[in-house]
Amino acid sequence: MKIALVIFITLALAGCALLSLHMGVIPVPWRALLTDWQDGREHYYVLMEYRLPRLLLALFVGAALAVAGVLVQGIVRNPLASPDILGINHAASLASVGALLLMPSLSVMVLPLLAFAGGMAGLILLKMLAKTHQPMKLALTGVALSACWASLTDYLMLLHPQDVNSALLWLTGSLWGRDWHFVKIAVPLLILFLPLSLRFCRDLDLLALGDARAATLGVSVQRTRFQGLMLAVAMTATGVAVCGPISFIGLVVPHMVRRIAGGHHRWLMPVSALTGALLLVIADLLARIIHPPMELPAGVLTAIIGAPWFVWLLVRMR
Repeated sequence: MKIALVIFITLALAGCALLSLHMGVIPVPWRALLTDWQDGREHYYVLMEYRLPRLLLALFVGAALAVAGVLVQGIVRNPLASPDILGINHAASLASVGALLLMPSLSVMVLPLLAFAGGMAGLILLKMLAKTHQPMKLALTGVALSACWASLTDYLMLLHPQDVNSALLWLTGSLWGRDWHFVKIAVPLLILFLPLSLRFCRDLDLLALGDARAATLGVSVQRTRFQGLMLAVAMTATGVAVCGPISFIGLVVPHMVRRIAGGHHRWLMPVSALTGALLLVIADLLARIIHPPMELPAGVLTAIIGAPWFVWLLVRMR
């Protein structure tokens, strides 16, 4: 059953990836997907300089956000815990936007590091204010902090009105205009981070039994929590640095996969990665074809999917 699920999601992901290369304002013929990868071909520029880079970013960022959600939920044992709900996305966004607006000459290569610092600061403040892993309090504190970070970001944009349009597009979570420069920033980091997350599978399964029992079974609880949260923030920050805050993938995908594949992290982690990649590829594809030639931000579509799911979870846990 689980192997069949992995095969199905992989095939769906491959199909959607081909559709992402094929569809858009300028349709690329199916035959050209096989022949036009050399310079000078009719559709070379559209494929190589526009669609392939954003497809790669959608694949890796979607997978990273979903895995970050699995890590956070497993570490704090809280089904409402995900980087965007806890305010990590918005804290990373504030750091990135602040750097772009206040230091415009700063290289974008530094953005992942700044976003990571902002995300860690947001996580530390959340733990100080919430003082508990109780699901409702943690989620509501995270939502309040998200509003605070968003307000500070808006204030920075008001101080720099000349850059508002580009900042707003970035803050909605968009893959528009992302080229190979952004791929070179994000993909090598995520290729490193995603396999590292697999080493937490056993420890997360044992943490679900409770701290005391996990410790007796050989888990270093504090070290696992610290390293796991650092990795989750690093993956989230990398995604935010190149695509802006893509909402709800880290919340929705682990829940969807857990209902189908169960709660064992050796399955939950890789299947969530595939599903997160699939969801963001679909969102980016729909963003391009719903209202051409205008393009919606992919983050708007993931929010439309994720917001009702979050409300349902809150009602279910009352």
